[in-house]
Amino acid sequence: MQWKKAHFIGIAGKGMSATALLLKQQGVEISGSDEEFYPPVSDYLSAAQIPFSSGYRKENIPADVDVIVIGKNAKLVRESNDEVRAAFESGKKIMSFADVLSEVTERTDNIVVAGSYGKSTCTALLAHCLISAGKDPGYFIGEVTKGFETYAHQGNDTMFVLEGDEYPSANWDTTSKFLRYHARSVLLTSATHDHINIFKTHEDYLQPFQQLLTSIPADGLLVVSAEPFARKLAEHTTARTVHYALSDPGAWHATNISYGKTTTFMLMNGAAPVVTISTTLLGAHNVENIIGVGCLLLEKKLATPEEYAEGIRTFQGVRRRMELLTAHSSIPAYEGFGSSYEKALSAIKAMKLHFPQNRLIVVFEPHTFSWRNREKIEWYDTVFAGSDEVLIYHPAEQGSTTHAQLSHDEIINRVRAAGLSVQKVTTPAETLDALSHTIRDGDVVLILTSGGMDGLVADIPQWLDRTF
Repeated sequence: MQWKKAHFIGIAGKGMSATALLLKQQGVEISGSDEEFYPPVSDYLSAAQIPFSSGYRKENIPADVDVIVIGKNAKLVRESNDEVRAAFESGKKIMSFADVLSEVTERTDNIVVAGSYGKSTCTALLAHCLISAGKDPGYFIGEVTKGFETYAHQGNDTMFVLEGDEYPSANWDTTSKFLRYHARSVLLTSATHDHINIFKTHEDYLQPFQQLLTSIPADGLLVVSAEPFARKLAEHTTARTVHYALSDPGAWHATNISYGKTTTFMLMNGAAPVVTISTTLLGAHNVENIIGVGCLLLEKKLATPEEYAEGIRTFQGVRRRMELLTAHSSIPAYEGFGSSYEKALSAIKAMKLHFPQNRLIVVFEPHTFSWRNREKIEWYDTVFAGSDEVLIYHPAEQGSTTHAQLSHDEIINRVRAAGLSVQKVTTPAETLDALSHTIRDGDVVLILTSGGMDGLVADIPQWLDRTF
């Protein structure tokens, strides 16, 4: 790496902090700033001895810095941020973290995991299975993963596993991040419409995916799920293409699935049994993720079937992806990452699959633009199907003037019209009070958000542990 010093504006973001950790591992001196710092990112930065400043000020930028990395955050624009403005006026090299990752992975054999859902879990599973098999891959995971010291690692092998995000690289660069990552192999999990604040139509959303698949070299590999839009996108590659699905007998798939606290199944390659798999991950969607990861690892001969099975058995899970949050309560609370319709729906289905006899109480926060956009109000007609009680927290407000923001009452009325029992809650205290009058023995709780719900993600499990 040609740089000696790098400064990160917006370093508290997961992608930014992960990239900073990678540069630190290469001997680059790192500094950074952000508005607020919370664990686990603040813990990772402190453990790596990376200094960071709270608040944006032009004085944060070291005079002798070689490169300034600027995060894509709505508040990180020149007109309203003195530090960003000073960065652009400094004459120093300006980059996004996707640009940095492009340089870091320019000479490695890169596996990019892309899709509208399942990316973090599949990326973490791939990295964990390779490590379990005795390899030392580089990896970049978009979420904190249990059992990993950090969510980014340079590695000593030629292999690099990257979570590939379709979101634009920077405020000044609309190129999707994953197009920077020199993909030689791609695991494509899905391609349903997401990020509607950026990609107004589904056709707009599919464009960067088409570019990604076109960019795979002819001697590369595409592993693609049975999700219809993903499978259709496979037409845009000249690389060898292999398909996986939950139950398609013509593809890599699973048979003899037994769901439980530990789920087991037989991994099949067409009609050929490969290996018995056991996992503590919940839900049919995670079985499908595991199949996709096995398909890629075994098709590329990066692990033996036995090494892959052991990696899956010992994988502890990605934070916020069907994570058990209670420690002692007889009423368990899980968190699902509810950033999109498909993610929320799969989390609810997973709870009903594993707890078929229990009442399901869902606490939901409309946090992403899509959940708050009037054009997607029909999501509320079906997403909570199977739930016995739904508590809906007030919609997030950031960026509310940039789209047709739904009101809290509009969301409540739409869910009620779908025939569900729903409660409107607006504060943490009101939410806990509502739960105290709703929950009874034998219930299970699912917290669905991609935000923090004003601390309720931690408060609800703690209250359950104290009360039940």
